[in-house]
Amino acid sequence: MKKMLKMIGISLFIIAILLIIILFYININPVVPKDYATKVKTGGVIEKKYLSMGSKNVSYIENGAMQSYKKYEIWYPSDIQNSNKKYPVVIFVNGTGVMASKYKTLFEHLASWGFITIGTEDEYSWNGFSAEMCIRTILKLNENKEVEGYTNNPFYDKIDINNIGITGHSQGGAGVINAITDTRHSDIYKTAIVLSPTNEELATALDWDYDASKINIPILLLSSTGDADENLVVNLSQLERIYNHIPDNVTKMMARRNDANHGDMLYFSDGYVTAWFMWQLQNDEEASKAFVGTDAEINKNEYYQDQNSNIVKE
Repeated sequence: MKKMLKMIGISLFIIAILLIIILFYININPVVPKDYATKVKTGGVIEKKYLSMGSKNVSYIENGAMQSYKKYEIWYPSDIQNSNKKYPVVIFVNGTGVMASKYKTLFEHLASWGFITIGTEDEYSWNGFSAEMCIRTILKLNENKEVEGYTNNPFYDKIDINNIGITGHSQGGAGVINAITDTRHSDIYKTAIVLSPTNEELATALDWDYDASKINIPILLLSSTGDADENLVVNLSQLERIYNHIPDNVTKMMARRNDANHGDMLYFSDGYVTAWFMWQLQNDEEASKAFVGTDAEINKNEYYQDQNSNIVKE
């Protein structure tokens, strides 16, 4: 028995090393095309609408961080300083080898829909620490007129602290779950999206442990039917295991995209990622129709399968 467990452990370790090598190789260059919104196929009018750019012009600001993830990178609606409203926030948690600077198009896209989006250059995001530090930065920017490194702080008293979401891909999926369950400000998050998350067994082998049973906020789990990489990261049964570990009294949904591989899910899913955040953080009723009830658009979308959800019509 001990010999068998040792062999299983060795196998998981080898798989983990191969996975890291594959993902770093894939992610040498920017991983989200600037024109992805015109190339990704859509299977519904809601998905198509929210895959397109929103109506707001977008600005960018950054500030250095003393930690190993180098800097905070923030995209936001350009009209923020001339507006009387507060803006919701989305924190991005990086996948392996994919720092914020490699998928900034996604930040810009969400910002065009009225969100403040923030990420870092973190390469070891699984523990949720950089997400926690992003939250602390957001709180500081909201509470202080003057913040070192931010000239004429545009975010003072303009951040909707009651509407903060988080999303992450691959290793970042583990980081999302840890951020919302095991960090100082875990209770500040209102909703989360996990894209092709590292499966529980592999996460344990890599010492990236997380506990989905502690999740207590609405969450969307998306992955792909995938290629060899996807089967290493999270296959159907592994995604279902994460879904089933989330308490049934928590709003939850899972689905898999059938024309995408593991790396593609960072942006192939963006129409529904945006719609979910619009519903959860901006109370957008039209966006909610993508997910609510048996007639939810994602359930009928030809590019998605293996849907499961406890979201019913009120």
